[in-house]
Amino acid sequence: MTAPTTNLPATTPVTRQTFDEVMVPTYAPSTLVPVRAKGLDVWDQNGRQYLDFTAGIAVTSLGHCHPDVVHTLQQQAEKLWHVGNGYTNEPVLELARTLVAATFADRTFFCNSGAEANEAALKLARKYAAKNGHTHKTRIISCVNSFHGRTLFTVSVGGQPKYTEGFGPLPADLTHIAFNDIEAARAAIGDDVCAVMVEPIQGEGGVMPATTEYLQALRDLCNQHGALLIFDEVQCGMGRTGQLFAYMGYGVTPDILTSAKALGNGYPIGAMLTTNTVAAALVVGTHGTTYGGNPLAASVALTVLRTINVPSFLLRVKHASKTLILALQNLAQTYPHILGEVRGSGLLLGIQLTPGYAGRAKEITKLAEDQGLMLLIAGPDVLRFAPALIVSDEQIAVAADRLRAALAQIA
Repeated sequence: MTAPTTNLPATTPVTRQTFDEVMVPTYAPSTLVPVRAKGLDVWDQNGRQYLDFTAGIAVTSLGHCHPDVVHTLQQQAEKLWHVGNGYTNEPVLELARTLVAATFADRTFFCNSGAEANEAALKLARKYAAKNGHTHKTRIISCVNSFHGRTLFTVSVGGQPKYTEGFGPLPADLTHIAFNDIEAARAAIGDDVCAVMVEPIQGEGGVMPATTEYLQALRDLCNQHGALLIFDEVQCGMGRTGQLFAYMGYGVTPDILTSAKALGNGYPIGAMLTTNTVAAALVVGTHGTTYGGNPLAASVALTVLRTINVPSFLLRVKHASKTLILALQNLAQTYPHILGEVRGSGLLLGIQLTPGYAGRAKEITKLAEDQGLMLLIAGPDVLRFAPALIVSDEQIAVAADRLRAALAQIA
């Protein structure tokens, strides 16, 4: 058999058009192609600078190419990359020990993404019920407009039908309830429920913070019915709210917590944290992953965790949050016919568009990009702001100016 040939010379450059030619069309990326970044600054193929207020969807919380993280990765790359799950390694043990010391958890499980962390949490919840003789407890409760990942299980638990269309039949025994509705929770949670999964702040669902009363009610109902409470902190955890994890600010402790995104600052890693009692349901062979907790990812995550989990760092996040909220509120006062409520927590914030501009969030982010500002959306009606946690007051002011220029165009 002869090798396939190509008409493309080795030096043919790649462009945004290359995406349309060779990639499966599951995304519709921007026309700009980033090639270099430092901190919150990003440069495209043409050398133009942008201010990044996306952090790769709340991932690069220490900014792009943080020197300590780069140094850690370079050092580990010279030592040990991968050993498989037949062996353990020093970085993953250090990371697990540090997470346990910093949280409610006794045990950790590492994987490669938020979806995998949530998949593990959901499997654990059903396994825990079965192991304790409650085979009837299979139902899982989650919230409308939630987002928990793109595996078939997690996308089904997420309460957004648009993401499950065409993928049926879907996993059974799943119930979706209104977010922040205590009475809906009381009506839905019964003795056949093995777990309730909730985001303390719904990210993709519009940057909607849970109330303390709601999360406490879920905790009480889970206790009452023998169900596990799972907090999905993939997006809102790792310092994003000014606490290491959001549950700490609420004073409500889950049985299982999931983390990813910012945990690796861009290097893929996910984690599921839980207690000794719950973790005992997963014995050797019941769950696993080839790459999870590999030395490269674990060493990076350990540096990220040690950098973020410092009182002065988290205090600065809270200060930056107040500065950004004030800047966004000022913009909303200037353009009240476009911008409505500013909501969220820490440096995960959203602005609701007014009814007259409903469905135009993507259009506004494109205009902002033209002004050199990278933003996110949280559905078609919400602008989402998730800058690196190291964002300065000066960068917040620049971002506000660039967004103001974009809004002037659409107005």
